[in-house]
Amino acid sequence: MKLASGKLIPIEERDPTEVTHIFGASIAPEGVSARNIAFDVTPNELITGIITEKGVAEKPFEKSLSALFV
Repeated sequence: MKLASGKLIPIEERDPTEVTHIFGASIAPEGVSARNIAFDVTPNELITGIITEKGVAEKPFEKSLSALFV
């Protein structure tokens, strides 16, 4: 899927009980609601490095990622 902007990426929201319960028992105070957002979208200009199992890639990412995975 190709989108004009990262702002258009649909953000998955998971079941709030994944963060308010452990093994079926509530760990949050009664009446507290939660949002369980699966991920966020970070603007490219805020990313200074990408951490991988091979090391840290820095800008320009095309070059540094290629060098890590040769």
